[in-house]
Parts: sequence; structure tokens; C-alpha cells
Amino acid sequence: MTDKTKKYDKLSSNMEDYLETVIVLKQKDGVVRAKDISELMNVTKASVSCALKTLSRKGFVLHEKYGHVDFTPKGEELANKIKKRHDMLTKFLKNILGLDNKLSEKDACKIEHALSTKTSKRLAKFVEFVQSSETPEWLKGFNFYIKTGKRSECKYKRKK
Repeated sequence: MTDKTKKYDKLSSNMEDYLETVIVLKQKDGVVRAKDISELMNVTKASVSCALKTLSRKGFVLHEKYGHVDFTPKGEELANKIKKRHDMLTKFLKNILGLDNKLSEKDACKIEHALSTKTSKRLAKFVEFVQSSETPEWLKGFNFYIKTGKRSECKYKRKK
């Protein structure tokens, strides 16, 4: 999937959620069935069937009635991008903002569809930067502020 995706290839956030679910199940179990998608997403089998028809028609998945679900190359590429964006947002919400797992997952699902590619890439770089070393002092200070509502004492006094 390239940035030059044709307009008719654009997917709704709902269809992106189906692709993300398929990649999660495929990575976990190796094989994906409509029943598994239905259970994980807590939707009806009829909804899954309708979504798979749409994704198949748009060239993102391969699926025959009562058969396994698999990706086309462009579908797998897009699904990986969606999952990567979701995972990055979850890390940001959990590890940097200090939210709990459940809320981080829930909010990442909502946010992931609204971010521009540029913002998503910049945020991913920020998360990577913060997590590439020990917890920075400013993040420790932020965590202290979240808990207490007060700024922590600065270890380094400015020279006057």
C-alpha cells in the first residue's frame, strides 16, 4: 500500500478495525475464520460476512464463504500499518501518559483512525525517542505531577 492509494481504496475506521482484527488473529493463531473475528470484535457473523465481502471486493482480503480469511499483499501491508499505529498509540498512552492498559487500548482504537500520517509518524518518533533510554527526568517529573498535582523539585538549579 503506498501513499498514492486510490480514493476508492480508502477504508472506513470500521473496515480498518476488521483488518486489524484479522492481523491480530493471524499472528496469534496462524489461521483466521469469520467466527474468530466475530468473537474478538463482539459483532454478529452477518456483520463479519458483510465486512469481508467489502474488504474482498476492494482487494484487501481473500475469503470464500465458510473458508479461512487471508490477506492480499496490499491488505497485509495496510493491516500491519494499522496495527503498528495502534500499538504505538497504546504505548504512548500507557507508558508516557501513564494510563492503565484497558483505557490505553480503548482510546488507541478511537484515536488511530483520526491521526494524519504525518502526525502518526511524528508521534511514533517521539515514543521511540522517549523509550530509547532510561526514563527522562521530565517524564519522572510529569508522573510526579500526575500523582500529586505538584511539580517535583528540580535536581539542577539554574546558574544566576
